[in-house]
Amino acid sequence: MLRKVLPVALAMMFSCAAMADEAEVKKAVEAKLGAKVESVTKSGYLGLYEVYGEGGIFYTDEKVSALLFNGQLIDGKTMKNVTEERMRKLTAIKFADLPLDRAIKQVRGDGKRVLVTFEDPNCGYCKRLAKDLQKLDNVTLYTFLYPILSEDSVRKSKQIWCATDRAKAWNDWMIDAKAPPAKEDCDTTAVVKNQEYGRKLNIQGTPTMFFGDGERVPGAVPLAKIEQKLGQLK
Repeated sequence: MLRKVLPVALAMMFSCAAMADEAEVKKAVEAKLGAKVESVTKSGYLGLYEVYGEGGIFYTDEKVSALLFNGQLIDGKTMKNVTEERMRKLTAIKFADLPLDRAIKQVRGDGKRVLVTFEDPNCGYCKRLAKDLQKLDNVTLYTFLYPILSEDSVRKSKQIWCATDRAKAWNDWMIDAKAPPAKEDCDTTAVVKNQEYGRKLNIQGTPTMFFGDGERVPGAVPLAKIEQKLGQLK
């Protein structure tokens, strides 16, 4: 009789223990995130729990020391995006290797701070970034023409590169929507090489920024963050 009852009792005990663990995880997650959790279930992988809430799934461990959102690993204590930080380190480049002679150069103030961008002239986010960068001082900007959106992007990039004053032609177009001179008969191999170089660096979107330490930052991030990063590199 005991041999028949024992397996059932053990199964019930482990089931209750699992339910208790899931309830504790649920309570801890709700307290940490301040959001309602609908269910917590052991995923069966790496000791992680599946957490379902607000129409999405993410994963955590039993101590809620780390949270995995949409493939992003978040440190449960500091709430820092560990994956993002690692990606920045892994995708960093050797700044000295950048072919800066193929970029549009602008120097403001003492020019001591350096920022490199890869941009498409028809990119809306690039135009927003261009307006923000007008507020930066004491900086040297290197803009690589990186047309990846359309044939018109290639045409405009070549026209800007062929302009007598490239920086002015770039700013006129990106900030004031003033079309560049309809001239593209100069040596535009720089634009083609930039496309090849960008693909080599796996730049898949514009704008993409590089700072003096080689760190890559994709997207038009707020000016305050750009200032913060430049300030850290002084």
